[in-house]
Amino acid sequence: MKRILIIDDAATVRLYHRRILETANFAVEEAMNGIEALEKSLQSSFDLYLVDINMPKLDGYGFLRELRGSDLPQVPAIMISTEAQPADEQRAYAAGANLYVIKPVKPDQLLAQVRVLLGEVAQ
Repeated sequence: MKRILIIDDAATVRLYHRRILETANFAVEEAMNGIEALEKSLQSSFDLYLVDINMPKLDGYGFLRELRGSDLPQVPAIMISTEAQPADEQRAYAAGANLYVIKPVKPDQLLAQVRVLLGEVAQ
């Protein structure tokens, strides 16, 4: 079973994404910020990250930069945010995101993108 780490400071957003992913038989864990996500990544491996931008302690950009610069397994990351400016998307890719999605994301759209990044379906 593929494991996905949802990183978002909003409990309602984590729950929304968790339900979508668990319904599709993915194993899901949660982190409230980038620091907690890095700690969980050191303890266990994941197949994909869903990353918010705006979080306390360490934001999504910082998390991705730390992750990409580390010896941790490098897996795909989808940055999901309400920030809709082109500069936000550019910063996300520069930090190491594989895909940028603007909230709210529809369940079928999220699952399609997750499956493509996990190599379960062709684009």
